[in-house]
Amino acid sequence: MSKNLYIVPYDFTPVSEKALHYALFLGKHVHTEIQLLHLAKDKETGLIMKRKLDKLRAEIQVPEGVELSALTKVGTIFSDIGRIAKEEHAQLIIMGTHGKRGMQSFTGSHALKVIVSADCPFLVVQKNTVVEEIDTIAVPIDLTKESLQIINVAGDMAHMLDAKVHVLAEKQSDEILNQRLQNRLSIVKGQYEDRNNSAEVYLLQKRNFYTRIIDHVDSKNCGMIAISYHTEALFPQFDNFASNLMMNKQELPLLILNSKQASSLYF
Repeated sequence: MSKNLYIVPYDFTPVSEKALHYALFLGKHVHTEIQLLHLAKDKETGLIMKRKLDKLRAEIQVPEGVELSALTKVGTIFSDIGRIAKEEHAQLIIMGTHGKRGMQSFTGSHALKVIVSADCPFLVVQKNTVVEEIDTIAVPIDLTKESLQIINVAGDMAHMLDAKVHVLAEKQSDEILNQRLQNRLSIVKGQYEDRNNSAEVYLLQKRNFYTRIIDHVDSKNCGMIAISYHTEALFPQFDNFASNLMMNKQELPLLILNSKQASSLYF
């Protein structure tokens, strides 16, 4: 990720504050503009929030090479974030979830509705997400081409953070499915080699992929998870998987990309 714009939806709740802290942490690794975005219910409220955002911006110390800006719009988080991100040419949206009030009052299933509205990746954090250097990013994939859409995005993030990539997949006992999986892994491996990413492939035991991923993350001390989201119109079974990873018990940040929006960009 080079010079770019990160949007942080901000409503002065602790979880949106954590998203801002994480954006500033990423800003230590790359020249970027961080834009605080508040979506107000009406113009009058928007003017009040703009003054609050401007005051906050003036008080925050930002890393060298980082510009902090603020934008207030009338709208809702579900219908307008994707449109605004496209208009502003954002490369990443850093969003808090698991809030109980305010603009961020949604958990994993609600956040997915926001994610499918945008064509750029999201980095989703929770209230207690630890802001620290990351050594390894876990990248689960499956037999679908859509799951591969995250590869380039995760590789960019790994480069930026000087982190390794662990590609995770389920073992396949069926010979045809196993061959298909090996073809997928060969593509991924070659992609990371071409990008000079340090990457390892792990085949996890079949049965409850989510649990196996969390076990791997724990044992290998991974600091971030990256997935491509298969929209509910295509893969209904993937909603719970994505939501669970988003709300993972370790509260690790989840880098997530809507594969339907990105299908023309990668692979």
